[in-house]
Amino acid sequence: MISDGTQAQAVFAALADPTRRAVLRSVASGEASTATELAAHLPVSRQAVAKHLALLERARLVDAQRAGREVRFQATPGPLGEAIEWMESVGTQWDERLAALARAIDKP
Repeated sequence: MISDGTQAQAVFAALADPTRRAVLRSVASGEASTATELAAHLPVSRQAVAKHLALLERARLVDAQRAGREVRFQATPGPLGEAIEWMESVGTQWDERLAALARAIDKP
């Protein structure tokens, strides 16, 4: 669980780019994939996919496993869950503040 939002920041930064979201979506939709396999289905080069995968790995959204000469990537859902928990906690705080504001406005 995230207390300060640091991991959530890494997740949000990684997901800010539409190409990285597409790469993550591709990785998450099937078995572990290599950068070459992923690039075959995306409008970017293998090198670009590899760079996006490196950033996703730093954010812990994918895990890299070496299999001989290949590096295969698979999605790791934990950090997304942590980011969702962080958003829910922030959302709850805003809900409470907005409810207090509504009560203050409704007072005669």
